[in-house]
Amino acid sequence: MKYLHTMVRVRDLDESLDFYCNKLGLAEVHRMESEQGRFTLVYLAAPGDVEAAKAGQSPLLELTWNWDPEEYSGGRNFGHLAYRVEDIYALCESLR
Repeated sequence: MKYLHTMVRVRDLDESLDFYCNKLGLAEVHRMESEQGRFTLVYLAAPGDVEAAKAGQSPLLELTWNWDPEEYSGGRNFGHLAYRVEDIYALCESLR
């Protein structure tokens, strides 16, 4: 099993990037925009992990910005933790 990323929803992408990149020092390593889904995903890595993250060898913070305004409260900013497993069906079966 390999830990891939943590997804967090953000209300203001520019404000969030200012906080995570300019204040905390994380670096953007990948960005994806979906016109159809009306969202932007920005993947950030810690300063010492940038090259490893670009090669898929280090965990990331995924910022998800939904283009249509939405308020997040009560912990709804958190989206998911992502892991890579060899066989998802076998893992699920082992958890029964």
